[in-house]
Amino acid sequence: MKNISFRHDVLPLKDMLYRLALRITQKHEEAQDIVQDTLIKVWNKRDDWESIDSIEAFSLTVCRNLALDRMKVKSSKNESLDNSHLDTPDLGRTPYERMQLKDRIELVKRMVDALPEKQRSCMQLRDFEGKSYKEISSILGISEDQVKVNIFRARQAIKQKYQQIDGYGL
Repeated sequence: MKNISFRHDVLPLKDMLYRLALRITQKHEEAQDIVQDTLIKVWNKRDDWESIDSIEAFSLTVCRNLALDRMKVKSSKNESLDNSHLDTPDLGRTPYERMQLKDRIELVKRMVDALPEKQRSCMQLRDFEGKSYKEISSILGISEDQVKVNIFRARQAIKQKYQQIDGYGL
């Protein structure tokens, strides 16, 4: 018998849920709202927790579905991801090197944001959240092979676009 605690098992997922929602919506306020809605939905299902294999996978699935539903309702182009962590000083680099690094990170973020939703979600869960193919398959409701194909295609697209832009003018 599982003993799932909202405080110990669900609340620690907050940051992961936020990153997933942010990757899909690309808006901070929207992602925060989605996380709140996710936590409420997960709490409201507390009577069914014992029958859920993985509360983490369940929470991520709820979060993803809420984010996708919001995106369908608001089919407008959104802002890119937050850059606040890029503003911290890096004493080992010159200002020019920091600016170049910041520009490259922004470029990659824009490329990831431009990927098709399935590829973007697979890449977010695998490369940024460290989920296994099996976990991603469960969360997204697709086969492990489809997860691998989506991740491969996403990485290839990012690599090709980056090389194309980085090599421009040479």
